[in-house]
Amino acid sequence: MNDQKQKNDPDGVGARLAALRTAYGLSQRELARRAGLTNGTISLIEQGTTSPQVASLKKILSVFSISIADFFLLDTEHMNNVFFQKEDLVEIGGDDISFLLVNGHDRNRKLQMVMERYQPGADTGVEMLQHSGEECGIILKGALEVTVGVERRVLKAGEAYYFNSSIPHRFRNVGDEVCEVVSAATPPSF
Repeated sequence: MNDQKQKNDPDGVGARLAALRTAYGLSQRELARRAGLTNGTISLIEQGTTSPQVASLKKILSVFSISIADFFLLDTEHMNNVFFQKEDLVEIGGDDISFLLVNGHDRNRKLQMVMERYQPGADTGVEMLQHSGEECGIILKGALEVTVGVERRVLKAGEAYYFNSSIPHRFRNVGDEVCEVVSAATPPSF
């Protein structure tokens, strides 16, 4: 039976649809009602016993406001990950600068959220960073010198920054204690 499922559902449409429907908290019956299809159709697609026609798949995906292309790019393995323990965060920094990335296993995420820690004197480098998008952060502890273009300011706990990331920028801990920052960027740069 499993081999038969594989033949009818080679792209995993059924499993993808079930994961998407579950993530949105919809029953098969409710999805069918919203898409204007029968409950049996949704059930057969999710079981992998039938492949939907393009028109039917478009109807179904319109319930989620997602395109067919995006549907096939979904990381369904991590789709239902909502809450993360500290050990689930992905470390992408080094010795002097720690970057703990939220949901770092999902390569299709649209937002980058990071808990940053800069040791005293730590610096992102003399060469300025530059990438598309926007980023912002709030200093939780310590002092961080933020340089964006020709502007430079030392921010302390409770202060924040927000800028267009295509402008060359750099971060440096100018204080005597560890600096902690929560930052976000879109689109993700790492």
